[in-house]
Amino acid sequence: MSNYLALTILADDRPGIIERVSDVIAANGGNWLESSMSRLAGKFAGILLVEIAGERQADLLNKLSRLEEQGIRVHGEASTGEAGGSRQTLLLSVVGNDRPGIVSEISALLARLSVNLEELTTSCESAPMSAEILFRASARIQLPENLVTDDLQTALEGLSDDLVVELETA
Repeated sequence: MSNYLALTILADDRPGIIERVSDVIAANGGNWLESSMSRLAGKFAGILLVEIAGERQADLLNKLSRLEEQGIRVHGEASTGEAGGSRQTLLLSVVGNDRPGIVSEISALLARLSVNLEELTTSCESAPMSAEILFRASARIQLPENLVTDDLQTALEGLSDDLVVELETA
């Protein structure tokens, strides 16, 4: 039976972080399955899923914790490794004028509608024809069985007059 660890990584950004983490995982019998990594404001952050034999999990976590001596903090927790189920998966794109609280408003609405947020990427950029800052969000979401796509779009657009919302099948 496969066992999984969900790991988070945080470090000051520099070359070699992934090499060090992946070397420890491979040397301890782990299999790197999925990951999402990013650089933000000089920090490197990542999440990943590792498959490993149950009897080797504790040793792998111990060895990964030693990377903190090199400024790489790794936290791990046991995971089922299972996907989210058979709910409808959509890609969500939102663009609008940036303002404090916009992520909170969107995520609160999604939670209220029981929409599962699987992935989220956000950014801010200058609008092409003005000095205004635009907020952009891209997400992979799973809808509950009782929610219709049009109802979700209407609810999101109702958050603000300036939001442009697009939903498409993943």
